[in-house]
Amino acid sequence: MSEYPIYLAGQFQTTSTPLKVISPYSGECVYQTYTAGPAEFEAAVKAAQAAQSALRELPVFERYRILQQVSAGVLAHRDEFATIMAREAGKPWKTAQIEVERAAQTFLVAAEEAKRPPGEVLSMYWHPSAANKDAIVKYFPIGLVAGISPFNFPLNLVAHKIAPAIAAGCPLVLKPASKTPISALLLAKIIHETGLPHGALSVLPMDRQTGSRLVTDPRFNLLSFTGSPAIGWQMKRDAGKKKVVLELGGNAALLIDKDADVGLVVAKAVTGAFSYAGQSCIHTQRIYVEVSLFDAFASRFCSKLEELKVGDPELPTTDLSVMINESNAKRIESWVDDAVSNGAILLAGGKRQGSFFAPTVLTNTLNHMKVCKLEAFAPVVVIEPFTDFKQAVAAINDSSFGLQAGVFSFDSRKIRYAFENLQVGGVIVNDVPTFRADHMPYGGVKDSGLGREGPKYAMFDMLEPKLLVTDHSHPF
Repeated sequence: MSEYPIYLAGQFQTTSTPLKVISPYSGECVYQTYTAGPAEFEAAVKAAQAAQSALRELPVFERYRILQQVSAGVLAHRDEFATIMAREAGKPWKTAQIEVERAAQTFLVAAEEAKRPPGEVLSMYWHPSAANKDAIVKYFPIGLVAGISPFNFPLNLVAHKIAPAIAAGCPLVLKPASKTPISALLLAKIIHETGLPHGALSVLPMDRQTGSRLVTDPRFNLLSFTGSPAIGWQMKRDAGKKKVVLELGGNAALLIDKDADVGLVVAKAVTGAFSYAGQSCIHTQRIYVEVSLFDAFASRFCSKLEELKVGDPELPTTDLSVMINESNAKRIESWVDDAVSNGAILLAGGKRQGSFFAPTVLTNTLNHMKVCKLEAFAPVVVIEPFTDFKQAVAAINDSSFGLQAGVFSFDSRKIRYAFENLQVGGVIVNDVPTFRADHMPYGGVKDSGLGREGPKYAMFDMLEPKLLVTDHSHPF
């Protein structure tokens, strides 16, 4: 068992409260860190306040250098990060390797965006009162940022908090998920070596009571939260006057039209549905297939599941492993059992063994069933036929969520219709809704969140515009 101290304003330290990190696969304690309490929280906030000026005045070329150095450092520790994620999160090693590459890319994109801060020159001559006036809009760091990240992408979703904060010049206090804090603490070690001003970053595992102060403390100017909808919207209610960015959940849908290549779609859809046991906000959960393709698609989709290698997440051949804990596996088991008892047909899976839930396929479902209506966050997918493209779009929209949707079609009219009418933050054409590139604006509507991630778009929320108007009417 390795020990990782917390990172408090440029110092690695322990506390009186150990935090044991348990492997979802083995059930063993694989790492130990510590839980920050009120004293550590207060020290982090005060250090962040003290670091504001130094970070704000840090030249762009220095922010660029720091972010590039972090990107390279992440790649240099690729195998170590992958092993940590396999142990603390139960993430298959080869999936974790991809996450490491994406995290490095997130910091690299932020480095580039640090060189391109927003700004504007305004024409003021729209009214006689503004004659002889010029104006510019410049953006300044918003101030202290509170970040809360989830367990499912313990490195890259942490990177999506830290990287834009450094690029924008905002001190950040981050609470990583208590189940998976080690990836964030190793990342803090890499960032520490860059010479980032002390106080600009603290990475503090916290209990819920201490962590709630990130939401309510008025010294923070922005809260960036990634997690469940119920918790996220409650945080928004409790956050007071601070700006709030929420990246929440979804029950992402995939629409497969009659001109799709079934073989290609099946390969992508299986990955979208079962990568990391479906524990992703944009996990492919609902699949609507044009009726003429339905039988062929469902048959090939279920057959493809037999090729998935199931087992130890540390093995490089493993495709699918355990869920984050047994309680979540039991939850999805009850959802599937409830759907089947009410008329749904089980095409594959449906079995649980401890924290492992077999890749599961259902059809003949009803929209009010939990497996359709709620966010499964599990290796479960629902496949249903459709006859009318517009009705399929309406079925996708019949949801409280709206994160991303996928559409397989080569008909430009239908693609345009889907883009204009799907109530989501992103439409992915000829790929699954699980696709995400780290520089794109990522986020949703309805219960799926508020605001957008991606370094450039996250920076918009971390910067405040300030207007300068000058009058040139007086001769010198």
